[in-house]
Parts: sequence; structure tokens; C-alpha cells
Amino acid sequence: MDIAQHIALLDELCLRPFPAEHGHHLAVLESSHGLRGGDCAERAVTAEQYRKVRDAIFERVAPRWGETDPWNLQTVLLRTEREEIPEPWASLSARADTAHLWEIVGTGRWVAVAVADRDRTDEVQLVAVVTETDPP
Repeated sequence: MDIAQHIALLDELCLRPFPAEHGHHLAVLESSHGLRGGDCAERAVTAEQYRKVRDAIFERVAPRWGETDPWNLQTVLLRTEREEIPEPWASLSARADTAHLWEIVGTGRWVAVAVADRDRTDEVQLVAVVTETDPP
């Protein structure tokens, strides 16, 4: 998928009803397909490529959704040890270090785009989350 397709999917998810079972959308925009554990150098290259795509998405949607600072998910992960963090934020913080985050004005929805590479035994993924749950 290219950046325009990723943005089109984000726009679609902002309009689509949420699944009843968990109340948010999680979309895998890019995936390393089978690159689990293994070669650390290859994982690092893939993660860096996905960060560039994440940042390119930010550059394209910022004029519409606003300029925002990157959101440090490490602090959210630390908070999960002391308090109940709602989904999808708890899961996202377990998978990624940083996300670009926007509140989509007039929709009550939040969009986050992050590189999920925290778990070395899992694939590297560029993920998007759309939810009505305010971030912690």
C-alpha cells in the first residue's frame, strides 16, 4: 500500500461503525510478514522504513488534522503497571514506543499511527488505531 491508500483507509475507519466486541479499529498498514525475532539488523531496517512511512502519513494529514507532537507510549506502558489503561491504548503501548495521534474534530474519534516493533518475537508492523476512547 502507498501513503495515499493508508490515508484513505484512515478516513474510511473514521466513518466506519466500531465492532461491538471491542469498540475500536486496528488496521495493519504494513507488515514484515514473518520477520519474527531473527536478524536484528533486518528488523531495525524494516522498523526505520515504517517510521518513515508513519512520518510521511503525518506530513500529509497534519494540514487537515493538525500538527501534533509525537505521543510517548512508553509512559503509557509504565502507567499500566499502576492503573487500568483503557483499550486500545494499553495494547498499543505494549507494542510501540511512539505514535502520531490526532483527535478528529467533529467525529469524537481519535487516530493513532505507530510502528509496532517492541516485541522482538513478533513481526514489525505499521499500525493504525481509530477509537472514541480518549487517550490516557
